[in-house]
Amino acid sequence: MTTLKRKATEIIADLEQDHEPVLITQHGRPAAYLIDVDSFEALNQRIAVLEGIARAEQAIDQGRVISHEEAKNKMGRWLN
Repeated sequence: MTTLKRKATEIIADLEQDHEPVLITQHGRPAAYLIDVDSFEALNQRIAVLEGIARAEQAIDQGRVISHEEAKNKMGRWLN
């Protein structure tokens, strides 16, 4: 934490350039990671995709599926 306080501008500049997370320790123990905005947003997008896949797999396991033709008909009605 002390280094972060003293060198915040330099650390953030390195983050923007390298896109490598920085481990922040407190009393010698891991406390948090500091990551650049682009990496954070990309990570959140990946999480959203994986959550969508997990929901789809759960729906398939539960038998909540329809045929391609049924989906096409429902989408056609919804779009009109």
